[in-house]
Amino acid sequence: MKEWFKKLIFLLSLPIFLASFLYAQSARNSCLSCHLELEGSLAAPAQSFSRDIHAQFGLSCASCHGGNPLKEEIEEAKDRSFKGKFSRQAIPQLCASCHADANYMRNYNPSIRVDQFELYLTSRHGQAYKKGDLKAAICTDCHGVHQIQRANMPQSSIFPWNLASTCSRCHSDPDLMKPYGLATNQAEDYRASVHAQALYEKKDLSAPTCNDCHGNHGALPPGVSSVANVCRQCHPSQAELFTQSPHKKAFDEARISECEACHGNHRITSPSAEMLAGGKQDLCLQCHSSDSSLYQQASKLREKFNSLQNQIESLSSRLNQVKKKGVEMSEARYELQQAHSFFLEARNLIHGLSFPEIEEKIKATSDKLNLVDNVVLAAEKEIRYRKTGLVIATTFLFLLALALLLKVRERRNRV
Repeated sequence: MKEWFKKLIFLLSLPIFLASFLYAQSARNSCLSCHLELEGSLAAPAQSFSRDIHAQFGLSCASCHGGNPLKEEIEEAKDRSFKGKFSRQAIPQLCASCHADANYMRNYNPSIRVDQFELYLTSRHGQAYKKGDLKAAICTDCHGVHQIQRANMPQSSIFPWNLASTCSRCHSDPDLMKPYGLATNQAEDYRASVHAQALYEKKDLSAPTCNDCHGNHGALPPGVSSVANVCRQCHPSQAELFTQSPHKKAFDEARISECEACHGNHRITSPSAEMLAGGKQDLCLQCHSSDSSLYQQASKLREKFNSLQNQIESLSSRLNQVKKKGVEMSEARYELQQAHSFFLEARNLIHGLSFPEIEEKIKATSDKLNLVDNVVLAAEKEIRYRKTGLVIATTFLFLLALALLLKVRERRNRV
């Protein structure tokens, strides 16, 4: 082979070898290779880091801990840039060194917020952190350390159906909460609520969990004056009605939390007519005497609501039975759905406490239910008519068949 041809091959191959060398150098990580040979807590970070969102974006151990991951000898790997293990007090600043830098974060996720640390410092957690409280929650308490997931991944510790468990790691610990005078039953109460039912059983990710009411990085407990503003983010209709009600002024003067006074906070159950005067969960007695005219009006409303609820359930059951027996009932089903919508609107108007409006909507519900009841009655009558006709027709055919059989036997006997 000619000399010039060998040189040409060498020159053409050089970029490939150089790229391979650079890739190998960049892929080398003595931190991982060394820690993977260790055991216990020293090996755990290396074992889990490959699943971390930072690793997936190409960051390495050295991105946080410093050092030279290209060196195999531990003395050389721990060069002047090596930071080692961080104290709890240093972790928020470490995370903020990247996550509060808009120019840096733009290289990885242009849409991500960069004010998390600023918000954190305004939170109860951040205020305690600034005072040097080492028990205050910091970034890693919520997000994890070496296996941090995207917030929208179901495996993430801050994904909606995992968040209550994450918060409860601290907030359900009596020893940890005792110095702050905080209760520890919030997570237990929340899991018994209608919100948790929607989130865990129905998998409705729009259902509120801890951070939807308390915030996340800027977490603060809602005050008396702000509870309603938290609730109205999801329940604007009820909030607007309450603002126009006579209760609004009374609650403000007594400094009573609007929504919380009747519905509670963490253990919010599904509302029902039984919350009204005379019901099993009578809330009116907290402020009204049982012999007052308003209490009596509320008691009558409860009775009407319960009656309408029973009618709706009964008609729904009868509709299903009629449909199973072959009668077309789609129009009646639609009318029943409308009646149910009117019923819910009537219950919702309780927040505004305008009795004439409530009575008007109750009447609209009752009229619809009467219409559906008449249709169902006609269908049930038709079914009975069909049954009677079937019995008569079957009897006639049976007698006819019997007569034919007897006639055939008679003719055979003659032969």
